[in-house]
Amino acid sequence: MCGRFALTATPEELLELFGLLKVEDFPARFNIAPTQPILVVVASERPAPGSNLPERKALLARWGFTPGWVKDPRSFPLLTNARAETAADKAAFRAAMRHRRVLVPASGFYEWHRPPKGIRGVSQAYWVRPKRGGIVAFAGLMETWSSADGSEVDTAAILTTRANEAVGHVHDRMPVVIQPEAFTRWLDCRTQEPRDVADLMGPAPEELFEAIPVSGRVNKVANSGPEIQEEVTPATGAASETEDLSGDGSGQLSLF
Repeated sequence: MCGRFALTATPEELLELFGLLKVEDFPARFNIAPTQPILVVVASERPAPGSNLPERKALLARWGFTPGWVKDPRSFPLLTNARAETAADKAAFRAAMRHRRVLVPASGFYEWHRPPKGIRGVSQAYWVRPKRGGIVAFAGLMETWSSADGSEVDTAAILTTRANEAVGHVHDRMPVVIQPEAFTRWLDCRTQEPRDVADLMGPAPEELFEAIPVSGRVNKVANSGPEIQEEVTPATGAASETEDLSGDGSGQLSLF
């Protein structure tokens, strides 16, 4: 799964990597949690002949996917992740896999190594970042949910796949990373069906990420400064502090 991530890139870095015309100027975010707004990159509408407009644009979406057929999102599970292996066949994600694939810019993500079931111990948090720094693009899905009164909310999920060896000692899943040379193919929902992009949804190259043990401060979404990414000695033995991965310290945030 991917329960938290960070985006600390500058607007200029995002413009360059994704070929965007503009992007909102927002502060560095070190602890992005479910139900919060996230930046997603989508394919632009088909440009007119001779147009020099970019083929991609950025917008904000709620992290927590809601299929269009859901009547009351408050009674529907929060879908922050979708399994790459089965998303094209699942009712919740089938349409988005075919028509609304997106990229989710990130500077890295957090994952937790938990003791085996039945064994008392510490859950150790890790900051998983590109070894060489910079930004990565997670594969994502988007859906615009419409309420009965006509209001709309863009919602998104991050696709996950089996972990590579660099991450597998922490958790058995990791976000799907789309390489820059494949951005156009992933976002092209007009000619590229889910089966045509299935090869893009494997584990990231082994050399891409490194996993850094960090303190339990990342467990609380109120802790949102760079100090949560400071390396620590992995904890052992004692019971861990309570983790809250739902969105804030007392419950989920909501854009509905």
